[in-house]
Amino acid sequence: MAPSNLTYLPHVANLIGTIFIGFGMTAILRPTDALTFFEYHALPTNASDQNMVQSLLAVYGVRDIFMGLAIYTTSWTGTRKSLGWMLILASAVAFADGYITLGTEGNVKGEWNHWGYAPVLTGLGAMLVGVFDGR
Repeated sequence: MAPSNLTYLPHVANLIGTIFIGFGMTAILRPTDALTFFEYHALPTNASDQNMVQSLLAVYGVRDIFMGLAIYTTSWTGTRKSLGWMLILASAVAFADGYITLGTEGNVKGEWNHWGYAPVLTGLGAMLVGVFDGR
């Protein structure tokens, strides 16, 4: 059987979608906890800056929830190839988040909290697209 036809791959993709939704909900409901994913140790102390950080984390949370729902929707209604491309694009977002974190003052290795799972998304997406089918 070609790797792109493995029956469990869409289930793994849905698990990843659930993780994105969980991260998004955390960013919206518990922004201070969500900041730990970035490993910032210089958090704002005044109310205005704290409000800004909470607002930006809400935007980040909505984006993550959207990505999770987009993965679900593609898994349920699209093709395996479209699901694969969705995961590859999600890995690009994870890489970009890590790169942005890397260049931020106060960050202590938070980029690896993003770069650690980007290759998993790329690999799973490549399997679904058919890169490893050998055709």
